[in-house]
Amino acid sequence: MAEKIESLKDIKSATAVSVAEPVVRKAKKDKFGRSYATGKRKDAVARVWIKPGKGNITINEKSIDQYFGRPVLKMIINQPFEVANRVNEFDVVCTVKGGGLSGQAGAIKHGISKALNEFEPELRAVLKKAGFLTRDDRTVERKKYGRAKARRSYQFSKR
Repeated sequence: MAEKIESLKDIKSATAVSVAEPVVRKAKKDKFGRSYATGKRKDAVARVWIKPGKGNITINEKSIDQYFGRPVLKMIINQPFEVANRVNEFDVVCTVKGGGLSGQAGAIKHGISKALNEFEPELRAVLKKAGFLTRDDRTVERKKYGRAKARRSYQFSKR
């Protein structure tokens, strides 16, 4: 069993952490050469697979141009590739459920970032610094009783 601890020096020696070599992360790919990740934003959940390719993005079996009409949403989805200098190097296939278009775009961005991290672990520092690996946990505040919405009161009538 462990040695008996009788003084502060014994505690220090028992809890001393040896400086080990940095952890080398390995790429996680399936038998088809794809990496998978799940992204979330608001109420939207995106399941994302990436593999080397020409830059095609398929969302719920539709192209990105068919699924998202606004250019801002397309820009949001492509941000992880631009930050990592991997534009038009990966094909993306994803399914997304829940939320609105803005939340879905954010969920896909989060999923692409996590999948890129799985595919090329060296990109972790760049993606982490840009804040793409952290889930944005802001959601809609719930409605309270006695109120019109979450915080909006009913109109006050003096008479």
